[in-house]
Amino acid sequence: MNNIRDAGIDELVAPCGGCMSCATCHVHVEPGRLEQLPAMSEDENDLLDRSNARTASSRLSCQVPFTEDLNGLHVPIAQED
Repeated sequence: MNNIRDAGIDELVAPCGGCMSCATCHVHVEPGRLEQLPAMSEDENDLLDRSNARTASSRLSCQVPFTEDLNGLHVPIAQED
């Protein structure tokens, strides 16, 4: 989430600042890269369940720790509900 916001992408609202309380940092992880991410927590899953835009590739960007292994990862921002 911070990397996206730091890049000046305003479409990612994230007013909770990464506290995992708003789900406005919902993104879709590109195919083939989802398995590189840590497992989704129950809280993240519950927040994503409230989204009409949820897909199998959905994650909250505030819960994705970007590491060197994820260099070049594409995460389109999900449509707002």
